[in-house]
Amino acid sequence: MKKILFLFGTRPEAIKMAPLIKRFQKKDSQFQSVVAVTGQHREMLDQVLSFFQIKPDFDLNLMSSGQSLAQLTSKLADALDKLFTEVKPDVLFVQGDTTTAMMGGLIGYYQQLKVVHIEAGLRSQDIFSPFPEEVNRKIVGNVAFAHMVPTIGAQKNLEREGYSNNIFITGNTVVDALFLGLNMINENPESIDKSKYGSLNLEQPFILVTGHRRESFGASFDDICHAILSIKNQFPNFQFVYPVHLNPMVKEPVNRILGSVDGIHLIDPLDYPHLIFLMQTCYLILTDSGGIQEEAPSLGKPVLVMRDVTERMEGVAAGTAKLVGTNKSLIINEVVQLITEKSKYEKMSKATNPYGDGNASNKIYNALIELM
Repeated sequence: MKKILFLFGTRPEAIKMAPLIKRFQKKDSQFQSVVAVTGQHREMLDQVLSFFQIKPDFDLNLMSSGQSLAQLTSKLADALDKLFTEVKPDVLFVQGDTTTAMMGGLIGYYQQLKVVHIEAGLRSQDIFSPFPEEVNRKIVGNVAFAHMVPTIGAQKNLEREGYSNNIFITGNTVVDALFLGLNMINENPESIDKSKYGSLNLEQPFILVTGHRRESFGASFDDICHAILSIKNQFPNFQFVYPVHLNPMVKEPVNRILGSVDGIHLIDPLDYPHLIFLMQTCYLILTDSGGIQEEAPSLGKPVLVMRDVTERMEGVAAGTAKLVGTNKSLIINEVVQLITEKSKYEKMSKATNPYGDGNASNKIYNALIELM
C-alpha cells in the first residue's frame, strides 16, 4: 500500500485539502494517508481541522509571532527534512502557493519524493502580485511529479512554461469543501452562532466584504473603505458585513473610516462554517480572496475582485467575477449596477462555475491510481 503524506499549514490549504483527505481515508482507499501540518496559521488552521474532523499525525507548530518569511522558510527547511526522513512517504501532496507548499515541494525534491501539486498552474504573471504566492507556486511547479490543475487555463499556463507530463484537469477541491461544509451545516443548523455576525440582520440584503491583501495596504485600503461608505450612503437599506483581518494595516483604515457607520458591521474574523453561511446568504461579495472567487459562483453570488490582477481569470471570462481593483469609482459603479440592474445581477449569478462541480477529490484520487 502506497503512503501519501498530506502537508499543509494555513487555513486555505486546510479547507482545500480536507475533502481530499476524506476521500483518501475512505475504506475503499488503496492508499495509507498521513497528515502533517506546519501551523503556519495556528488558530484558523485548528478551526478548520476541528470542523472537518481531521486529526493530524504530525503537528510541527512552526509559527511564532512576528517572524519573517525568511525565518519561516528556514524553520520549514529543517523541520520538513526531518519529517520526510521519518515518514518516508511514496507521494507528497502540497496545496497551492504558500510558504509551506513551496518548501514542502523543495525539500521533497531534495529527498526525491513524488511531489503532487494540488491547484497547480495558477499564474498572474507578476512576481510581486500576489506576493510571495506567485513565486511559491512556480517553484513547486518546477519540482512536481504531477500537476492537478483546476482549469484548462491553468493547464495552458503550465504548457507555455514547458510542462507536458502528468497534468490532470480536476477542478478545484475548494468547491468540494464548500459543498461538504454546507451539508454539515444543514445537518446541524444550530452549529451556526449568529451572534458572531454582530447586529447584522440576516433578513435584510447585505454585501459581504473580505479584504486583507498586503499589496493593497495604504492608500488603496482607504479607497476601498471610502467606496463602501459611498455605496452605503446611496443605498441605506443595504447592509455591509466585513470580517476584519487582525493585521493592523487592515484594522486601522477599516475602523477609522467605517467603524461608526450604522449598517456597516465590522466583525471579528470568522471560522469556515460561519463564513460560508454568510456567503450563501449575502447579496454579492467584494473580495480580494482567491478561494472566494472559486466558491461564490457555486452559490450564485456575483464576485467583485478588489485586485488589479487575478490568477483566476477563468471566473472573469465565465462572467462570475469582475476585476474592480482598489479603484473607488469602479467599485462604486459596479456595485451600483448590480443593485439597480436586475439583468446584470442575474447574468453573473447564473453563470457556470468554471472551477468545478464538487468532484475534484475523486478526480485527483483516480489520477493518482493511474500514475501509481
